[in-house]
Amino acid sequence: MSEVVAPKTKGKTSSTPVVQRVVDFVGTKGWAWAVFEWARNPYYIFVVIYVFAPYFARDVIGADILASGELDGLSDEEAKNTANAAGQAAIASVTKWAGLVAALTAPFLGAALDRGGLRKPLLAVLLGVIALMSWMLWYAIPGEAGLPTSMVMVFLVIAYVSYTYSEVTHNSMLTASGPPQTLPKISGLGLGLGNLAGTLMFLSLVGMFALPGAIGWPFAEPLFGLNLEKFEHQRLVGPMCAVWLILFSIPFFLYAEDGGTKGAHWGQAIRDGARGVVQTVREATKYKEVLKFLVARMFYADAMAALLALGAVYVALFLDWGFLEMTAYAIVASAWGFAGGLIGGWLDTKFGPKRALIIEVSGMVAVLFAQLSITKQTLFFGLIQNRQVWDTLIFDNLSDLVYLSFASALAVTATASISSSRSMLVHLAPKGRSGEFFGLYAIAGTVTVWLGPLLVEVFTSTFNSQRIGMASIAILFAIGLSVLSVVKSDAPQDQSPT
Repeated sequence: MSEVVAPKTKGKTSSTPVVQRVVDFVGTKGWAWAVFEWARNPYYIFVVIYVFAPYFARDVIGADILASGELDGLSDEEAKNTANAAGQAAIASVTKWAGLVAALTAPFLGAALDRGGLRKPLLAVLLGVIALMSWMLWYAIPGEAGLPTSMVMVFLVIAYVSYTYSEVTHNSMLTASGPPQTLPKISGLGLGLGNLAGTLMFLSLVGMFALPGAIGWPFAEPLFGLNLEKFEHQRLVGPMCAVWLILFSIPFFLYAEDGGTKGAHWGQAIRDGARGVVQTVREATKYKEVLKFLVARMFYADAMAALLALGAVYVALFLDWGFLEMTAYAIVASAWGFAGGLIGGWLDTKFGPKRALIIEVSGMVAVLFAQLSITKQTLFFGLIQNRQVWDTLIFDNLSDLVYLSFASALAVTATASISSSRSMLVHLAPKGRSGEFFGLYAIAGTVTVWLGPLLVEVFTSTFNSQRIGMASIAILFAIGLSVLSVVKSDAPQDQSPT
């Protein structure tokens, strides 16, 4: 892990050449800002997306319902579908409540950050809360041995809200992390490092636990005596993320530029920030380009979130991927996500953030329809028959391999769009008010988080087709692209309310 240890003295040659090249690329402060995402992002990747959330929905909530006997009158298939639906509804409830709390409060936090004191102490508290909640997920065990389901859901909500607050606070420090021309590179590097960290952790999870349990390699049995039948390898991701978060956030606290005002009074900042948010909303016409961009992001970010989350359900249904396949899928996506962060920074520099976003969002739409063209029987809407390519443990046929390649393209475009979105807001936000507008930015990413899943549900039920249901996500992408196309991004807005 020496690649993430900061050089001890600014300007001296580091003993780790990789780190020195990165520092030369974005500067010490930019490197330290980016390392924060190396520490924090694995929580989102493991807990929210790929490992814990599916486990909690299927093997805790769903299994508990099946074991309770309340579905005994149904057929096995009907009972399983009902239990799975209950699990998915519970995860949706967590997202709904967490998103609602964040949407109502994040702008006020951002406005207070613009007027308040140091950001690092606040981040230390938020990361401590995330780490504690993450650690407690080890005790999310099916049946009476585990914590009550409602308590685990509360833990997830608290962690999700704290994660959003940490994102707003961390984003508000971006402008203090380097000269304006380097900010796209710094932003992209942060996302890249976050995905790289997820990749390394996934490889560790598979090598130490999943593969030994499945085929007895590279170890005869899972390390540390983990019992895979009790889902210990999936529950372990909580403590893993907690330790990783605490350990690797240390370089950030040592080297990052705080950007806050030492000695400022937080109480006054909160009051002034609240008035500032209200004034910003009232005088929205002065910031119409920023607001148009936030509306555009609200739609394309919601579409992206639905595509990433529900895409896992789609592939499990159509290609029958199990735990090993989904874990490998996550590794590939995280690895290519690392490249996406760097590509996003390059596109921003080459074409500007607006054109970069149009390229990236259009790429996600193309990937969506390419993925929908694949089933276990055919590819490209029946043009090519699926066939076995080789005899392997996973991904042994053409459909699996082609879908995986498209998943890689999705990881690149999605991650790049996140990087470019942040750069776009920095480009458009009034000078000195980035924190406040990053709070509004957080709203744009959470206030309509329900819209994508709702579209998928309605279209799937109406047309009785999973493909058409997933294709409905393209409507949100189209709205987002349409609004984005009319945003004027020639220069940052310098106006501020009076």
